[in-house]
Amino acid sequence: MNDSSYKYIVSTSPHITNGRTTRGVMFDVIVALMPAVIASFLLYGLYTLLMTAVCVASAVFGEYIYNLIRKKPHTVNDLSAVVTGILLGLNLTPTVPVYVPIIGGIFATLVVKMLFGGLGKNFANPAITARIFVMLAWTTAMTTFVAPIDLSNGGAEFIKYFNHDTVNALTSATPLVGLKEGAVNASALDLFLGRTGGSAGETCALALIIGGVYLAIRKVIDVKIPLIFILTYFLVTLAIYKDANVAGCGILSGGLLLGAIFMATDYSTSPDTVIGTCIYAFGCGLLTAIFRKYGSMPEGVSFAILLMNVVTPLLDKYIRPRPFGYVKPVKPKKGKKSEKEAQA
Repeated sequence: MNDSSYKYIVSTSPHITNGRTTRGVMFDVIVALMPAVIASFLLYGLYTLLMTAVCVASAVFGEYIYNLIRKKPHTVNDLSAVVTGILLGLNLTPTVPVYVPIIGGIFATLVVKMLFGGLGKNFANPAITARIFVMLAWTTAMTTFVAPIDLSNGGAEFIKYFNHDTVNALTSATPLVGLKEGAVNASALDLFLGRTGGSAGETCALALIIGGVYLAIRKVIDVKIPLIFILTYFLVTLAIYKDANVAGCGILSGGLLLGAIFMATDYSTSPDTVIGTCIYAFGCGLLTAIFRKYGSMPEGVSFAILLMNVVTPLLDKYIRPRPFGYVKPVKPKKGKKSEKEAQA
């Protein structure tokens, strides 16, 4: 048989895959987020579950309605919108009005994700960007923190934050306010277990670490990013305050663990190369420490990750791996003609 009768089809790399699908990856992330979702319910009551559910529904609706209007294939089955909704719900304070997660969820998927081309083409993490958007739009609601519920008072504690009059009477300061001035206002154990004020899903370090370990075991995230992020933050904060206790408690406070494990590791908005990834994670940790100390707000994780998301395309462009067998061309010395010029 003549060789010319064969048709060879060569697709783009990679030619060897691990068989993992986008839906499978997103499902793993959802599983990893469940400890934080459960912790938010146990710490702040039923209202946090409602807010998370509203965020998920809004995020899915935003993606669905975009595809419907543009007459494109529906992509909600890949579960990425569900992940965005859960992450946004965990980033909200436990008592925000219900319209905040509705607008935030739609903004995350419709504006940040779909208008830029969909999954994999968004310039920044949708949940991070939506959190910053709603924080700037409703600053008071997003900075009104409450103390965890007291289960010794009975089951009524689980629904008390539905009453916003109760919220106004029970506002509490986040540990980041004290850490900004170099003071530790909560014990390491309270920070580890989440017995402090903060956003719904960011206070319980134990739950976030469990989720992070699961993602690392499943090889869903690049562990270099959270490790370098956290280590950089610790060293920079230690250099600023000269106090290891402040630096250590800062890791367990605010959204650092939630951001480092679940949002800075977003495939779409983190670099492709090893060196680029290390620079990206270092920048996240450095900027977080600087923003927390010198910024107008006590928290800086979201702004740090967003800025490094924007820098990611530059890291991918200028930090490229050298192809195997690459030989750097030799430039002719000044005053000497090249071989081609001499022959001419």
